[in-house]
Parts: sequence; C-alpha cells; structure tokens
Amino acid sequence: MIKILIVDDHAIVREGLKQIVADTADIVVAGEAENGKEALNLIHNGDFDVVLLDIAMREMDGLDLLRKLKQEKSKLPVLILTMYPEKQYAVRALKMGAAGYLTKVSAPDELIKAIKRIFSGGKYISSSLAEKLAFNLEVDTEKPPHENLSDREFQVMCMIASGKIVKQIAEELFLSVNTISTYRARVLEKMRMKTNSELTYYAIKNQIVL
Repeated sequence: MIKILIVDDHAIVREGLKQIVADTADIVVAGEAENGKEALNLIHNGDFDVVLLDIAMREMDGLDLLRKLKQEKSKLPVLILTMYPEKQYAVRALKMGAAGYLTKVSAPDELIKAIKRIFSGGKYISSSLAEKLAFNLEVDTEKPPHENLSDREFQVMCMIASGKIVKQIAEELFLSVNTISTYRARVLEKMRMKTNSELTYYAIKNQIVL
C-alpha cells in the first residue's frame, strides 16, 4: 500500500485528490496538510511513501518545503502538483530534488501513474519537459538570465510579471513590503533591467507567464 501525504492549501483540491485515490486499491491518503509547516510536522511524526505537493501556499510554500525535505528526508519522493505551467517551475523544482512534476490539468490516470512511478524509485515528467531538461544539459547552451535568479527571486519575478504589486506579493508570501522591494531590486539588477514592464515583456516573450 502506497501511503501519500497531500499538501495543498485548497480543501476542495485535497478532497478531489482523495476521491481520485479512493478508486485505486493500492494507494491510500495517509494525511493532508494545508501548508508547508503543517506538512513538515506530519512528516516528522508520521510515515509516508509519497508527498503530493503544491507550490503556492501560505505559511511555507512548496519550494521551501521541498528544500527542507531534501535536507531532512532526502529519500522521501515528492511529486509537485500545481497550477503553474512547466515553463515556470518544473526545471527548478526537479533540480531541487522533486521526483516529478504535474500540472493540475493532468488527467487522473496520469496522476496515479506518476505516484506509482516515483514510489518505485523513478522520475515522472512529461515528454516536453524531458526535452527541455535535455536541452539544458547541452554543454554549449547559454543560460537564460532568469536561471541566475534564486528561487525566491524567480517567484517574485513571476508575480510581478503577472501584474501583482509589491504589497500584494508581500501579503501572499507573508513577507514585508521592504523585503519584497529588495527582492525586486535584485531581480532587476540580475536581469539588467530597470522597470516592471521590461520584466513582464521578458516573462511573456519567454513563456514564463501567459
């Protein structure tokens, strides 16, 4: 029996995932959490085989939790299940140690297949993502500017490019306005840009945001 932990801040999503899993005899939902801090506590005190992890959450987001899990529970496989398209976070998440990446528009049978694959020690990615990863491994491939950003800087850039102002970003990430302003300044400096409009144009052109 594969015991999974669902980590998602939307109750309706957690219920939907439990219904999908209920139709599979060899998978059971052994726990659920609505944020990273709650999930970390459950993992420290429980026994799980696979973690289904969303990225955007309050308290502690998915990438922060993934980073901690790779430090503390390196053998526990994590499947990222998020609304964010692959172009935004997939490569970053896999480099951080995620065992797979799926978007929430994926079919239920694909989710079950992914859970079983990573439980068996494999990785689960789409063919388009596999191609992107292979391309990134080419020795002569020049790194795009946004790949020089830290995980938090990249997250802030995506939120700015999506039209959110500094105050909104601060509230969603539970950080101060000054901290977000500092991240924004670092992003602009690393990207060699001066305005949010330039960041937005870059993100749209490179299909980081739609």
